Formats: sequence, structure tokens, C-alpha cells
Amino acid sequence: MMQKGKLYLIPVPLGEGGEQTIPAYVIEHLHQLHFFIAERARTARRFISATKPPHAISDLTFYEINKHTPPEERAQFLAVAEEGQNIGLLSEAGCPGVADPGAFIVQTAHEKNIEVVPLVGPSSILLGLMASGMNGQNFCFHGYLPPKKPELMKELKFLEQRVFKHRQTQIFIETPYRNKGLIEAAINTLSPDMLFCIAADLTLSTEYIRTQTIADWRKTDIPDLHKRPAIFLLGK
Repeated sequence: MMQKGKLYLIPVPLGEGGEQTIPAYVIEHLHQLHFFIAERARTARRFISATKPPHAISDLTFYEINKHTPPEERAQFLAVAEEGQNIGLLSEAGCPGVADPGAFIVQTAHEKNIEVVPLVGPSSILLGLMASGMNGQNFCFHGYLPPKKPELMKELKFLEQRVFKHRQTQIFIETPYRNKGLIEAAINTLSPDMLFCIAADLTLSTEYIRTQTIADWRKTDIPDLHKRPAIFLLGK
């Protein structure tokens, strides 16, 4: 019986120029692979090129996945692993499978008894939590909050209640071009003594991290985070 290949979960930098955040052993595994699954092949090629691989990028095969990719197509991507070839899964930024459609691929790999190998790399969720000073023993990541203001304000108050009731840190993200609107909604909606952390461009030269109460944020100039990836945290 043919031995199956493995699915390597390969973390990528959180932004352009962040290749130094990827451990050497991850790069070693990366350079041994010829098949990849990625949200965007173009981003994956650019990252791999920056690591100076020992073979031409044109020799590599890329399969693109998004949240709408049907199960039968996901299974097809893993055919090379079933035939004995190792394959890598890359996110657009950070760790694959975390707030990322690659989770579907990992799930399919388990269903097909393909060994899954997670590799160490940057996670904006954990880095933001580490830097926030908030409770790291009880936290919840929510992904994106509702984009429309009435629903957003209602959700922020709900998250605030979870902080007060369970002392649970609440973590969420936003599409970069809507950062300003989310920050303004949080500052205008939440209780004055609620801690609010903004962490942007994590691991990059333009990194910005600040935690303070909503009362203090109301007296502070909001940082210009337009089109800059950011993560937000509420806590006590």
C-alpha cells in the first residue's frame, strides 16, 4: 500500500517585509515542497520567492481555495498527498486554518487520514493578546463584527457584557479600510472603564500597539490605520 504524503501547515508573514518572523525550520520544510494550496497563488508565490527557494517558482504547483470552494474540489487538491507527495497549505497572512478558509482543507485531510503537520509562525490573535495586557487565560476570538453601525454597536455592548460577566478577553478584526469606523464605534459605545487595545501592523516596522480605557481613548487622537491590518481587544 502506497504511503500517503503529509499536509504541512505553513505560516506566512503578517505583512510585506516580515519574512524574518518565519523560523528557519519552516523555510526548510517549505523548500522541500512542490505542491501548495493557498487562498491566493500570487501571494504565496511572492512569499516563497522571498525565501530564495532552491528551485524555480515555475516548477511549483498551486491550488487556490476560498470559503466557497466546494468539498469535492477541496478533496481533489489533496489527491497528490494521497499519491504520496507532501503538500503545503498557506494562509494570506499568519497561520493557515485560523480565521482562514484553509480550515476546510485540514478537515478534509483528517477525513482522508492524511497526516497534518502544523508549523510554528506568527499569529496576530496571539501576538495581540500577548501585547494587550488583558486576560490570556480566558479569551474568545470573534472574527469580523457586523459592518452596519446599529448591529455593530449592539454586538460591542454584547462583547462588553462578556468581559464584565466572565472576565473574558474579546478579540476581533475588521476589513482594513473600515478600521476607523470600528474604532469610533467602540469609543462612542463602550463603557468608560473598559480596556480597549488596538494592535496594527504586528511584527512590521510600522507596528502600533496601545491599550487604554475607553475614557482615555476619548481624549486621544485616533491613529491613522486606513488599510493597515489590525486586531482589536476588549478586556478588564
